[in-house]
Amino acid sequence: MVFTDLFFLYFFLPVCLICYFITRNATVRNLVLVVFSLIFYAWGEPLWVLILPVAALSDYLSGKVIGKGGISAKLAFAWSLLFDAGLMVLFKYSGAITETVNSFTGVGLTVPKLALPIGLSFYVLRSVSYNADCLRGKIKPEKSYLRYLMYVSLFPQVAAGPVVKYADIREETGARKITIKDLSEGFSQLIRGLGKKLLIANSLGHAVTALFGDFGGDDIALGALTVLGGWYGLLLTGLWLYFELSGYSDMAVGLGRVFGFHFKENFNYPFACISVSDFWERWHISLGDFFRDYVRDMKMFGKKRTYLGIILMWLLMGLWHGASLNFIIWGLYVCLFILLETAIGEKRMKKMPAFAGHIYSKLIMLPGVGLFWFNSLPKLEKFFSALAGLNGNTFTDSRTTGIILGNIFVFIAAAVLSLPVIPALKEKAFRKAGSAYIYQAAGVICNAVLLLAGSLMLIYSSSDPVFYFNF
Repeated sequence: MVFTDLFFLYFFLPVCLICYFITRNATVRNLVLVVFSLIFYAWGEPLWVLILPVAALSDYLSGKVIGKGGISAKLAFAWSLLFDAGLMVLFKYSGAITETVNSFTGVGLTVPKLALPIGLSFYVLRSVSYNADCLRGKIKPEKSYLRYLMYVSLFPQVAAGPVVKYADIREETGARKITIKDLSEGFSQLIRGLGKKLLIANSLGHAVTALFGDFGGDDIALGALTVLGGWYGLLLTGLWLYFELSGYSDMAVGLGRVFGFHFKENFNYPFACISVSDFWERWHISLGDFFRDYVRDMKMFGKKRTYLGIILMWLLMGLWHGASLNFIIWGLYVCLFILLETAIGEKRMKKMPAFAGHIYSKLIMLPGVGLFWFNSLPKLEKFFSALAGLNGNTFTDSRTTGIILGNIFVFIAAAVLSLPVIPALKEKAFRKAGSAYIYQAAGVICNAVLLLAGSLMLIYSSSDPVFYFNF
């Protein structure tokens, strides 16, 4: 099940809300969320819904042992890491590992084809952060298994994050006070996220697949790619990923707010960045925070190792996205510029003129989008040959021009809305009471239009892929 589904919006969510608000008992409300979260999982992945409570029980018991301290705490933490890593290897990497063994040894092992459980990668990050914080003494182990199961299975954060740390919502796993403001702002953010995903991201996605093929790349599309088509495709893909992921994150944060949870914002207009480091502090913030807190900043060989920590962080960031070689190359590519900016120093980087920072950061990040998209070395070679005009095709052709003109308005809208234009308008409007009322009224009307338009798209659209279900 996904958020951008008529069944979810007009049946599952309303029924869940009725069951949730019909009582004020915190334990019953938690039970309602667990039950509906398991239904949410089981709708598309019945196997995972059987494994999830068992995996949660293992991590919950590990946390209780960790809380006792001593050598048993370290052993329990090691077990939890091995258990969660084992789930990742089994479902996400076993196929790639088997293929690699076959290619090097020729033994001909059967390649497992297990469906990737929705949200598994994010489940593992939540579990690791919980047990790591228990080991560090930042939080006390949760006494109630129901509360812990609700934390790791909560359906608003299932598909694309945010990676919510238990420490951030510990108090809210108990009694939650939900105000009219929570409901109003929560539903508004849900609808805005819906609009981002359905009206902008899906439109951009169709243009991207027309140029590059489906995620991973298409040899036929790459063979016909012109220079202009390649660079334009990178721009479209970067914008598509932003509206796809930030839209889903907005829906998750909004839904969490409706149920009384205050998740941190996950995107902060990353295309307003003036450096590569700045970009990754604004993009999928909770994911970056996890790898910074639990990988980059951990002590190695007795003390913090800045450069080694950065390399390890980005290597694992690439591997977390997938076992394909392109993800590792992508992680090391980003890492190279993070290391360079770290060596230069934050103060010196800030002395760079803003316009130069904007140009530099975008020129570096765009090739990274290509590294992220194409999942094999031959496809990467074809793509970068096309970018440089070395594939024998012309600078542009009628097909490329048709795609550009056919998507010019959605491209302009996406480019404008990817920058902090709306927050600037809101700040200006709220300087005066009269304009603030106008802004709020316009917001209500926009929400109604977005919900109607999004619903119509779901009725008449044949497909609505969710990109981050690949991870």
